[in-house]
Amino acid sequence: MSDYVIDLNDETETLSAGQLQLIKNVLDYAMASEAVTYGTEVSVTFVRDEEIHELNQMYRDKDRPTDVLSFALNEGEADPLADGVPDLLGDIVISVDTAKRQAEEYGHTEDREYCFLAVHGFFHLIGYDHASTEEEEEMLTKQEDVLQSYGLKK
Repeated sequence: MSDYVIDLNDETETLSAGQLQLIKNVLDYAMASEAVTYGTEVSVTFVRDEEIHELNQMYRDKDRPTDVLSFALNEGEADPLADGVPDLLGDIVISVDTAKRQAEEYGHTEDREYCFLAVHGFFHLIGYDHASTEEEEEMLTKQEDVLQSYGLKK
């Protein structure tokens, strides 16, 4: 039983139940490692390159597919929530096509790549970015710490 609500939606119908459970477990682990409030909700949708390309064009003005996009709902706002109202972090969208290519390129499993991208998206939702070299190093270090301590080695 998770302390968080992690909604996974595989629009591609290509991920196994085991892969989806692994991704959910790793996100749960990442959320706990960052002391995210219990009951917090996050959504992860798996799509093809065509869909993520459209989203990347629409929201980032980038005319190409990408591996992961994050859409934070509260953008760091510190408004207190009413009792019983869950904190909705936002949505993560992952391209299975790009994830598969990257897993092969980096020489690790698709499972690790899916988890890496989900954790990457999660860190964006809680305010981390990689606009500068220092920010990128901090974010990548945190991501690797989560994956390595969970047992997902490179």
